Amino acid sequence: MDSRRHAGRVAIVTGAGSGIGRATVLRMVAEGATVIGLDVNEAGLAGTREELDAVGARAELLVADVTSQADVDRVVAGRTAVDVLVNNAGIMDHFLPLGEVDDATWDRVLAVNVTGVMRLTRAVLPLMESAGHGSIVTVASEASLRAGASGVSYTTSKHAVIGLVRHVAYFYGPRGIRSNAVLPGAVQTGIGSSSSPAVPWAMERAMASFGVIGTPAQPDQIAAAISWLASDEASNVNGACLADDGGWSAA
Repeated sequence: MDSRRHAGRVAIVTGAGSGIGRATVLRMVAEGATVIGLDVNEAGLAGTREELDAVGARAELLVADVTSQADVDRVVAGRTAVDVLVNNAGIMDHFLPLGEVDDATWDRVLAVNVTGVMRLTRAVLPLMESAGHGSIVTVASEASLRAGASGVSYTTSKHAVIGLVRHVAYFYGPRGIRSNAVLPGAVQTGIGSSSSPAVPWAMERAMASFGVIGTPAQPDQIAAAISWLASDEASNVNGACLADDGGWSAA
């Protein structure tokens, strides 16, 4: 890690209570950033705090729901600077195919994975525009590239979020704001709690695309890519979708 990479920068990281989000908080704090970590799971944030305490590091950890405009407003209120936003919070969908998906699953997955990304990005854009710079990194998925990585709600949400990432890159790039996506494959995180199969035939069909998935990554491997994209080392990278999937997308 480069302890100077994010020195003097303020970063917001969502999904900070576990997995990739927790790893990103730990990494970016170690690399000099002032980090605000958000999660709906208070116990998860407590675990992140314990890991920070173990290395003598600090971050501002807040219980917040990215799907709630009131929570988003509360997080951003009074802040004079946000240099980096990492949109990491996400949930899966039990591999439900279109003919089996219920409205509650569809609405919740799209709310977290797309609307939450939109709301928090929208909230920080004025601060970044005022500063003349900013970097937004959104965690998409291998499911942004293929149909067989999850159910219809998750797959649709991750395809949609790529459009949002590229929109921001194109329209706000001239204002000094970069927007990129990291596309993980299999990662050892808690997101699996929302991915257990509910429809056997659909899971059997999905397994056909898992034959070349490779060894699941550790969360910090994805956090490393996030940190790099957020840094000045990637200053010429805008609108990119970086597959961080161990070669799954190359198969």
